[in-house]
Amino acid sequence: MPSFDFLVIGSGTAGLSTALGLSRLGRVGLVSKGRAEDSASDRAQGGIAAVMDMDHDSIALHVEDTLGAGAGLCHPQAVRQIIGRGPDAVRQLIDWGVPFDRQPDGSWHLTREGGHQARRVLHSADTTGHVIESTLLCRVLAEPAIHMAEGHYASDLWLTGDRCQGAWVLPPKGDQPELWTARAVVLASGGAGQLYLHTSNPLVATGDGIALAWRAGAEIANLEFIQFHPTTLYQPGSQPFLLSEALRGEGAVLRLPDGSTFLERYDPRAELAPRDIVARAIDAEMKQHQLDYVTLDISAQPATLVRRHFPAIFAHCRAQGYDLTRESIPVVPAAHYTCGGVVVDGAGRSTIPGLYAAGEVSSTGLHGANRLASNSLLECVVGAAAIVADLEGQGRLPDRPRQMPGRSPGCTTTAAHQTDISALRQNLQANMWQAAGIVRNDEGLRAACAYWDERSTRISDSRCGPQPYQELRNLYQCAEILTCAALLREESRGCHFNSDHPQRRAVAADSISQRDQQSPFLRPIPGAA
Repeated sequence: MPSFDFLVIGSGTAGLSTALGLSRLGRVGLVSKGRAEDSASDRAQGGIAAVMDMDHDSIALHVEDTLGAGAGLCHPQAVRQIIGRGPDAVRQLIDWGVPFDRQPDGSWHLTREGGHQARRVLHSADTTGHVIESTLLCRVLAEPAIHMAEGHYASDLWLTGDRCQGAWVLPPKGDQPELWTARAVVLASGGAGQLYLHTSNPLVATGDGIALAWRAGAEIANLEFIQFHPTTLYQPGSQPFLLSEALRGEGAVLRLPDGSTFLERYDPRAELAPRDIVARAIDAEMKQHQLDYVTLDISAQPATLVRRHFPAIFAHCRAQGYDLTRESIPVVPAAHYTCGGVVVDGAGRSTIPGLYAAGEVSSTGLHGANRLASNSLLECVVGAAAIVADLEGQGRLPDRPRQMPGRSPGCTTTAAHQTDISALRQNLQANMWQAAGIVRNDEGLRAACAYWDERSTRISDSRCGPQPYQELRNLYQCAEILTCAALLREESRGCHFNSDHPQRRAVAADSISQRDQQSPFLRPIPGAA
């Protein structure tokens, strides 16, 4: 029965940053259900947004842009706190060895993305997430206080009384979990993009941390706000490849197949409008003209700039038969980012004592109804630092758990057959794409809620069974939370657009879901518009 001072679940930027910070306070167990580098962080292309050029930018302007993109649902105090800590977060990454790009004169090479009024996105070419992930992972693997457990899967949290003090963990290829205990547990497991048929997320993004926290009784907020990235390469039958928003920041334009542009008809900012507006505009044009895709065109920009700034994107498109520097390429929207998640305060504490959350799995109040581009990696590092500071500032760490169960109770459930799991997962994804995609309506959401209720009898609520079964269990629970919250929200705001309720409500409110509540409810946000 492994015992640690701290247990971190997830190995993306949030998990690695948290583990590195906590390693100076005690022994850290770091659980990764696949390879450590299998994370959404590793795929992040654009960069990390932070105010590093005070001559042309300011914290106040970054806050303004974040609040604007969040469509009135951001928590203003949380936004000011996280954005204000952005420069320190970047300096921490630099101290850990992350090599962000610089200009010839040594200043930072900053780019701009949709929703930003200034150039403030630090990057490493177009593979920023991979560079951050690999740099932090090297440091984690060299740190003796951190025990990295790849191929291990947390199937449930463990509470003693009302306090979280560990998790049930499945070993590689196993179906009987063992208890891993800790003084505090940190969820850093990413989002839930695999709820959808089309997603830019890796296969591991199955909403595990959200479902873990919900089953333990924690509050979940705003899960209905799923951000759809406007531009993934159209490749039928293949995993969508993300085409960074930074392409539009550097002059790429979206076109219909006849070559005409269209975004200016939806928003005066055109290609620099926030993602929710761009994604809905593409969806509308595809439906109106019965198109399978629209095109993205950066061929008017110098070829040397495109190849230098976007080498990985250029190489991938070239391998698929497209030359970014010479032609338009086909693109479609795909589910990209989970704006809601486990409710946490400014110190990363969930509503369950001993349970923390950082990164995409969390709901800090930063993103509101629509994440501003490149604020996600920022939230990961700032959130990790807040958790470390909270635990370090307690003076005396929480006690170790004293009473231990012999083995996981209720481990007699036999999981569904592997083929059933695959079919159920595909059906879930198709239903979510249809009912809770870019544009929604009440009838579709009600049908989806009834579908989850009908299908839930085929998925038992057991922490035993292999990883594919556990992932399906988590996806079904996240789907139910999302659709019920979306049905409750009788308005359109940010990423959530309901054609039956196209107007925004006057009062901004979080949707709150909790296992011991019969249904989700709305809680007004103090200071929000």
